[in-house]
Amino acid sequence: MRTWGRLSAALVLTAASLAGAGMAAAPTAGALTPPVAVTADPLPTWQTNGVVWAMAHQGGTVFAGGTFSTVRSSGSGGTTQSAVNFAAFNAATGAPAGCRLSFTIGSGTATVRALEVSPDGRTLYAGGWFNAVNGVAVSSLAAIDIASCTPIASFRPSFSATVRAIDVSADTVFVGGDFTSVAGQSRPRFAALSTGGALRAWNPNADKPGRAVQLSPDGAHAVLGGDFDTVGGTGSHALAVVDTDTGALTRAYPVGFIPATSVTKDLTADATAVFTANEGTGGGVFDGRIALNTSDFGQRWRDNCLGATQSVEVYRTVLYSGSHAHDCSSMGAFPNQRRKHLLAQSVDDPKLLPWFPDTNDGIGEGLGPRVMTVASSGGTDYLWVGGEFTTVAGSAQQGLTRFASGPDTGAPSVPEVNVASVRPGQVTVRWRTSLDLDDGPLTYRVYRNGSATPIHTATGSSLPWARPQLTFTDTSVTAGSTYSYRVTASDGTNTSALSTAQSVTAASATQAYPARVLADGATLYWRYDEASGQFGADSSPGDDNAVYLNGPLYRQTPGAVAGSTAMGFNGTNDYAYSDARHARPAAFSVETWFRTTTTAGGKLVGFGDRNVDDNLSGSYDKHVYMTNNGRLAFGVRSGSSRTITTTGTYNDGGWHHVVATQGGAGMRLYVDGVLAGTDPTTTSQNYSGFWRVGGDNLNGWPNRPSSNYFAGQLDETAVYPSALTAAQVADHHSLGTGGGGTPPESEVTVEAAEDSYVNAGAPSANYGTSGSLAVRGSSAYLTYLRFPLPAAPAGTVLKSARLRVHTSSEASAGSADSQSVVPVTGSWSETGVTYTGRPALSSAVLGTLTGATAAQSSYETALDAGALAGALGGSYDLALTGAGTDALWLWSSEASGASNHPVLVLTFGAP
Repeated sequence: MRTWGRLSAALVLTAASLAGAGMAAAPTAGALTPPVAVTADPLPTWQTNGVVWAMAHQGGTVFAGGTFSTVRSSGSGGTTQSAVNFAAFNAATGAPAGCRLSFTIGSGTATVRALEVSPDGRTLYAGGWFNAVNGVAVSSLAAIDIASCTPIASFRPSFSATVRAIDVSADTVFVGGDFTSVAGQSRPRFAALSTGGALRAWNPNADKPGRAVQLSPDGAHAVLGGDFDTVGGTGSHALAVVDTDTGALTRAYPVGFIPATSVTKDLTADATAVFTANEGTGGGVFDGRIALNTSDFGQRWRDNCLGATQSVEVYRTVLYSGSHAHDCSSMGAFPNQRRKHLLAQSVDDPKLLPWFPDTNDGIGEGLGPRVMTVASSGGTDYLWVGGEFTTVAGSAQQGLTRFASGPDTGAPSVPEVNVASVRPGQVTVRWRTSLDLDDGPLTYRVYRNGSATPIHTATGSSLPWARPQLTFTDTSVTAGSTYSYRVTASDGTNTSALSTAQSVTAASATQAYPARVLADGATLYWRYDEASGQFGADSSPGDDNAVYLNGPLYRQTPGAVAGSTAMGFNGTNDYAYSDARHARPAAFSVETWFRTTTTAGGKLVGFGDRNVDDNLSGSYDKHVYMTNNGRLAFGVRSGSSRTITTTGTYNDGGWHHVVATQGGAGMRLYVDGVLAGTDPTTTSQNYSGFWRVGGDNLNGWPNRPSSNYFAGQLDETAVYPSALTAAQVADHHSLGTGGGGTPPESEVTVEAAEDSYVNAGAPSANYGTSGSLAVRGSSAYLTYLRFPLPAAPAGTVLKSARLRVHTSSEASAGSADSQSVVPVTGSWSETGVTYTGRPALSSAVLGTLTGATAAQSSYETALDAGALAGALGGSYDLALTGAGTDALWLWSSEASGASNHPVLVLTFGAP
């Protein structure tokens, strides 16, 4: 328990009153999103080899108690010092301070469970289970003279069991714990002593252990927390308010205010409220936090996040907490997923604020943070956190960490970007909003063709579990020209690196299939054209982007529809989910193209209440799945499972189109444009959830396949807020298979399957694993590229071909010479080719690369499409040769960053 009247009370005063009192207000980190006033950037801090259970502070020193035997410098390894269950640290540096105390016991394991400093700042009171401090006999409660760092021998009350909580007024020490007697007198779980150690008559008399004591701002009441069911013989579960003079119960909380399955682990306060930290076990628990107004100790707010709260601390107008929160869906936040151990909320509103540093669960009970305190030094305030954790922000750090009121040094994550052009005169840039652990709103800037001046600026908010897509449409483009785009994110102080450049050729004609999908009202439309990363762009106005998990296979060709690539799923754990959470749709259509040869079935697309961490949903329906024999089933849950199952099978390796609808006319299932079955059911299970593709729970569904996950390729997934008509479905199928009139132009980008270069100066060397390629006439470098060419989409021919390469980062990577692109007629392999064994080349020149003079830049040249057309559906080998002496250095397919790899850009269209 932290005494509200010292640091936290001072922090709610105005700057003027602080100045008048001779104190300086600590500056807020400029980049933080108010009212958050602590960064999420962990500072270097010494650490323990065990659990920190208690902390307090005084005069720039932080005291930590727990169950440990040494402290060591931050990170892995480092300097180690003996520290027996107690250590003192410099609040500003995180290094050990001068005070060293050993808390020991004759037999068993000693532990320090509570620390509190007296209001005058002279005495540190320590509680736990121990019988000596630096050899001075005590009994589970000790008083330490802070100036000399010595135990006060005259303060020696005797406790029958562990002391777990302390709060101190000017003349009284209030304690709680497991004990039933003090100094030989009955004091069940709570007691009070004079600051000299004499037992007072105060006796609230709780029937089960006490875990927290918090004095009210006026000192007239003590709020008690713990496991108890009665206080003074009156029912009051886990929470009670008593008079500080008499110990009489002044406010009881019957079972139900806090469920019988839950207890109170910690309490803290500001000038107008007391805040609880609660933990439950079993079903129907309360694991969150409650704010109680000190005027009447009635509830101001509560949150119902699941994941036991262990500690609470107020700093300025924000309540910070340590827990292992894993489901805050009841608060409109994240559903059941990976635990989040540090949270922030306004003292007036339980909504989670954008502050999400994190630890792991750690050792012991594996609950992560156990205690917090705020200390001030040199005009900066520090939030210290102690507990069981062994990592902070993913790096080794045990037992202790700290965060400052400034400066904020953490930059937002680099945006993931997708660019596309499906209409003449337009390029659409889409990106996933970035993650910044102490900022919600961020500013994004879009740059084109390497310019240092942004062409667009936007603001968007994000949270770790909700990173919605932002979209910008560039209308100042010329059909047939190629453009590249990069995006940055800024919190106002820190700016991310530029995203990897993404290039696209502006369309010269409208692509018919996506135009029809959008015209028919899709509010989610995933085309799967990304080359890497977790971001899947939504081509609909809904900006409902996909999040890819576990590394599906990107850009599978040919896709189902001209102009788009497909996504490959492994049937084991790959899947994608919508970033946005949705209420149950009253009516819907879900559409996708698929191809597979699986005999294990799996879910193609559906709706479920969970998204990340390989979580299978607990509620799941509105889905299309494949049975082991290749049949398709469309199911919703409306009292019971209602399904439509096809008679035909579709695991033949070919592309197929499936649409499932539900509306006022019931359920409809269409396959390859034809109605396959109906059901009159018009409703589905009511829950909020996420659209998922590639896999989710199928437990309990008819003809459940062997696998929950789909092994195969998916393309062109769309969701609509209404039931598509049979005519619309047939039209989509016709357009997707090349029908519906003149086929639209489509563009396919193909990466090199193999590449290497040879060097006349090292004729026996092979460079197949190098991240670079080189071209020069003398002394000769020659580069070889092998591309797998897709077959032309139905009804189309190859209209044009371009080779795109990217110069490497060396300052001299560019070349003033031109380079010829010629066919390779001899045999070679990436790992075997050398200058001595180089393959024969054709005398025909397919294209000439000129002007590639700058480093780290993209260049391309048009190729003879007719020469490549005959090789469609197979592979084609190209060589880059030079005639001059100025070498051109390029990134190879082994280099990091897919956008830097050599590619062929093929455009298909009507003959």
